[in-house]
Amino acid sequence: MTDRLATYHSLCVDAVDVSVIAEFWAGVLGGEVTQRNDGVAFISGRTPRHTIWVNPVPEPVTVKQRVHLDVHTDDVEDVLELGATPLDVRSFRWKVLRDPEGGELCAFEREHVPEDRLYEIVVDCADPEALATWWAGLIGGRCEYDAEHGWAGIEEIPDAPFAYLVFVPVPEPKTVKNRIHLDVTTGDLEAIVAAGATVLRPQDDEIGWTILADPEGNEFCAFVV
Repeated sequence: MTDRLATYHSLCVDAVDVSVIAEFWAGVLGGEVTQRNDGVAFISGRTPRHTIWVNPVPEPVTVKQRVHLDVHTDDVEDVLELGATPLDVRSFRWKVLRDPEGGELCAFEREHVPEDRLYEIVVDCADPEALATWWAGLIGGRCEYDAEHGWAGIEEIPDAPFAYLVFVPVPEPKTVKNRIHLDVTTGDLEAIVAAGATVLRPQDDEIGWTILADPEGNEFCAFVV
């Protein structure tokens, strides 16, 4: 377990049709949707840390998502009935699907579905071991590296409503803004930047948080507390 510069706060998902995506993920993960007047919706879970924000964006899905969610389900048909479509349901022990806007997700069928249906958050990257180490330094947790298969992961992340943050190697570079990102809280924004984050947009009169990117360009937001 490492020391940490920040604390996990919430998960954010971009969508062209906020209502459709919010209802989809609320159905998959369990939760209640609240639609705000500004076009943003959020899914509330059993604790505040289970909150998922769904934010409106104009651009549709055009490339494979660099960040996707893995979920627990008792039957993949339940996820399909909520609006998912199959992408690859034969090649792996999990089912690869697309959400109603085309974003990838993976469904793991379980005999007993855990209370927290969000299993893990998966990030495509160039250097899984280095990026997992960086994120463990940011939000805590215990790193694991599988040298044989090239993936790395973090488990036991304090306050996180999922079991793992996983980093997998891909050959292609990041080309577009991620549609899924994490929000964190911190008491020392400068320390996060000093550790290797890049400020993409500082807090201003329009937003009450700072938008940053990790060392491989993956966006996340930090709220100073």
